[in-house]
Amino acid sequence: MPDNGLGAFLRSRREAVTPAAAGIPSGPRRRTPGLRRAELATLSGVSVEYLTRLEQGRDRRPSPEVVEALSDALGLSGDERVHMHRLAKAGTGGVCPGGPPPRAVRPTVRAVLDRLEPGPALVVNSLGDVLAFTAGFARLAGPPGLLEPAVPNLARYVFTDDRATAAFPDWDAVADERAADLRAAASLGDGHAASLAEELARTAGARFRDRFEGSAALPHRTGVERWAHPEAGELSLAYESLDLPDTDGQRLVVQLPADGVTSARLALL
Repeated sequence: MPDNGLGAFLRSRREAVTPAAAGIPSGPRRRTPGLRRAELATLSGVSVEYLTRLEQGRDRRPSPEVVEALSDALGLSGDERVHMHRLAKAGTGGVCPGGPPPRAVRPTVRAVLDRLEPGPALVVNSLGDVLAFTAGFARLAGPPGLLEPAVPNLARYVFTDDRATAAFPDWDAVADERAADLRAAASLGDGHAASLAEELARTAGARFRDRFEGSAALPHRTGVERWAHPEAGELSLAYESLDLPDTDGQRLVVQLPADGVTSARLALL
């Protein structure tokens, strides 16, 4: 679905940088969110005309030096910087969709999951397919219905299962993250992520499509997610996402109690 991943990402990051963070005075009449194109051009040493072409998708092949200059000016994180380089590479045809992401999980990764019991932890791929999980995660996600399909998928559950809005008190924030996950993969030329996005645009309609098309920011890989468990009550879980090497996009997500109440309620499960 996205046909200008680099331009959308660049604009979203430009609009997210406050003038104060970039050392630019902010006057009372300022209406532009974040930095103006002219301001980013000055900070990065890239012309306004060229920056406009990049954001509009009329040029999708910036040099590595330009990507680095823009990344420095925008103060991108390490992950964001890598993502922008990959988007630029995708614009040159350097990233190929390839086959479907593998669903096999290495025995050593499964052994890690065993060591994480009884806590909630899972392995997912770039599509959000749940490939493996601890018994602790089954106790958390089973009752709300997330694990019912043969191949559970985080995005499908959030956008197409009516129980998801009850399972996640902060459903809007969770939905934003799931859409951002697919957007990031599809922007890099992952045809399977794009196909899943098209499926969800048909089945979930505007509440998915608007999120998918409206933001190009990377999803968070750490934070706190609230669950409303039908047996344990409300749970606040801090999560960490760890990329697994040589797995074509698989990552390990570990969830930990964010407070004492959650710790006690998880123990009851």
